[in-house]
Amino acid sequence: MRNRRGWFPASGDANLIRSDSPSVAGAAAMNEIVLGDVTITRVTEYFGPVRLEPQTFFPQSPDGVWEENRPWLVPDFLDAETNMCQSAVQTWVLRSEGKTILVDTGVGNHKERPYAPVWSHLRTDFLDDLARAGVQPDDVDLVINTHLHVDHVGWNTYLEDGVWTPTFPRATYLMPRPDFDFWDPARGNPSRLGRGNQNVFEDSVVPVHQAGQTLLWDDSHTIDSQLRLDLAPGHTPGSSVLTLESGGERAVFVGDLLHTPLQIVAPDVNSCFCEDPAQARASRHRLLGWAADHGALVIPAHLGGHGGAEVRREGGGFAIKEWAPFARL
Repeated sequence: MRNRRGWFPASGDANLIRSDSPSVAGAAAMNEIVLGDVTITRVTEYFGPVRLEPQTFFPQSPDGVWEENRPWLVPDFLDAETNMCQSAVQTWVLRSEGKTILVDTGVGNHKERPYAPVWSHLRTDFLDDLARAGVQPDDVDLVINTHLHVDHVGWNTYLEDGVWTPTFPRATYLMPRPDFDFWDPARGNPSRLGRGNQNVFEDSVVPVHQAGQTLLWDDSHTIDSQLRLDLAPGHTPGSSVLTLESGGERAVFVGDLLHTPLQIVAPDVNSCFCEDPAQARASRHRLLGWAADHGALVIPAHLGGHGGAEVRREGGGFAIKEWAPFARL
């Protein structure tokens, strides 16, 4: 049955499935909704703590803002016992105009991440979970990397006979050119990540580029009549958002403009990983304002819980109007 927002869970009640284990997620974490003529499937690679307390992850948070909002942040976005931020790493599968599209590809398996140990040498069942969602590697037409951080490009490649090989052999990988240029280690750009993105360009970007599968874009890129990419810089120079407009329904996939829903109610709060803090704030305000004014579902890359929310304006900021109808992790 169509609910009052117009979102269709693709099958069953999307709010009944839950996985309580703060670890690698499996098939129980997958669910679908339909917006207009576009189907959106959530496939979760990981859900749990990211070994960062709020004041470390979001160092310029106003005094008391986490305690004030703690009752609704726990447990989906903040662990009550450890006081660590909870985060999901997930891929959004979109089916639009006959194409299968992946939005971000997570961490990946077997990756050497000496300065990001939480993501080093994982062995997850991500490809099996993707298959349970009805997607084989050969089915994928487009891969969208909203930006080129370690936890957004990992499954771009897999290890085959000791060689990093494109995971999706038929796909075009859409990468924002400003990020491609910024993260190229040959350019020696300093970063707020320090060495946290070490090896990422070499094992998860270069192999698909050398295979001739990348499309580097600037400013904006139209995918089809329902999907458009636009730059929203600040978190990284090439951070981008994907806007969906179909059948009167709207959603915006905002990547890491938001790491926590606290940034909806406190949009000036940046993560410690934002390369240009002022630009990140401006992009966040602009996108949240557009979403509030157009009734769009906001879908960040890393939200646990229901994965996203509809927002409304409240005073000079924003508030959560309604959680997305995805299964709660």
